[in-house]
This record gives sequence, C-alpha cells and structure tokens, in this order.
Amino acid sequence: MKIEIISGSPRRVSVTNRLALYLHKLLSEKTDHEIGLIDMREHDLPMIQSVYSSPEKAPAEHRELAERMFAADAFVVVTPEYNSSFSPAMKNLFDHFPKQMHKTFGIVTASVGALGGMRAAQQMLLLTAGLFGIASPNLLVTPFVDKKFDAEGNLVEESFQGSIDTFVHEFLWLAERVAANADVLN
Repeated sequence: MKIEIISGSPRRVSVTNRLALYLHKLLSEKTDHEIGLIDMREHDLPMIQSVYSSPEKAPAEHRELAERMFAADAFVVVTPEYNSSFSPAMKNLFDHFPKQMHKTFGIVTASVGALGGMRAAQQMLLLTAGLFGIASPNLLVTPFVDKKFDAEGNLVEESFQGSIDTFVHEFLWLAERVAANADVLN
C-alpha cells in the first residue's frame, strides 16, 4: 500500500512539518507500506486554473507530484490551522487533484495554541467527503506542537505517544481494509 503524508504548511519555518516528519519516520519504521512525504513548501502550484485528471495531463513541472497523488492508496494530511480552517496550500493541492475516490484520509492538525487545530480538523472532514475520500474517525489533534516536537521532527513530549499510537493504529486498520477491497469499491 502507498501512503502519502502531506505536510500542508507552505511556511519556510513550519512547526507543523515537525509532526509530518515524525509520522513519516514512524510509519516507515513500523510498517511494510511505501510511505512518502509531500511537503507543500516544495511545490509551487498555481492557483487552480485546471484540474489534472491524470499524470499525463499535468504540466511537466507537476507530473511527479501528479503520479504520487494518483498512485496513493491513502493520505495522512497534516495541517496547521489558518483562520479556523486548514492550509490554503493543501486545499489548492487537492483542488488540482480532486476526487480521491475510496482513499482513506488520516486527519492530523497542529497548532502552537491550546485547541491544536480542532477547527481545521472539522473542516478537513468536510473536504475529505467532498473528495470522495474516507476519513479515519480517529483524528490526531496536536496542541502546543512546538513543545511536543523539535525542529528535526523528534517527539520530545513522551506523554503524547499514546495519542499518536491510537491514531496510527486506527488509520492503518481502515486504510488496509479499504485498499484490500479496492477492486470491489471501484
């Protein structure tokens, strides 16, 4: 199974990316799945003008990204909270590659504040449904992300590991079952 983790913040000094790095390392070490990391800081997608319905229809500079988006069986979306919603850069990404039919979405939010991006998580649930994705019901909401992870993506607040483990277990349980039955669903 191919899982793409999307680090949704375009900010150069992103604290949200710390969590994406941690999840990438954890899933790469603990599973046999192919785990990728799409960092929105590395992709300068224009504001949506046309939808890329296949890798061949994407412009050359975005073809590798298109191939990864279409090949993914599941996504873990890691977003900061921007004005009570998710990252506009990540929304723009999914606007270019919509209709992620029957793909599992693990929703992860992060904030330096006490709510941890809860409002962004609620908006991500709506977006996932709009993309025809399947949201894993267990969300990973991460308050004070700057205190939980260092700049290299290492967990420094060990008490948060239980929340991460529950999220990963539930996401993988659903994603593996959906991917195993893709031929029935499509």
